[in-house]
Amino acid sequence: MTHVFPISSAIFLFIVSLLHFYWAFGGKWGTDSVIPTTADHSRRTFSPRKGGTIVVACLLTSAAYLLLAQGSYLPPLIAPSLIQWGCIVCAAVFILRAVGDFNYIGFFKKVKNTKFARQDTALFTPLCLWLGMSFLLALF
Repeated sequence: MTHVFPISSAIFLFIVSLLHFYWAFGGKWGTDSVIPTTADHSRRTFSPRKGGTIVVACLLTSAAYLLLAQGSYLPPLIAPSLIQWGCIVCAAVFILRAVGDFNYIGFFKKVKNTKFARQDTALFTPLCLWLGMSFLLALF
């Protein structure tokens, strides 16, 4: 049972990383519901750029590696203490993402009636909480 969290989470992180690469190089599938919009649906709250999307994709791949290395499923390519600290940082990032910004994302968002907000409530935020917990469990 202890294998379920790190392996499933790493696979998910890798798939989401591939999706970000797809978007960075011009893919459009899914882009209508992955960026928050204002309450009146008139504009996106930010416009991701190609470089930033590639950075996010690389960070997601790195997070998958950290999770698998911490669980001894992959050999450590960096010092074990850096892997451990990386897992702590990833746990914090994903849990903070689940909590949200109190406006557009997370469990405590105010804007709840946009396409993104519904997806965020049903899928993105629970997955971020799952990932945060996976990183915490990998540390013990």
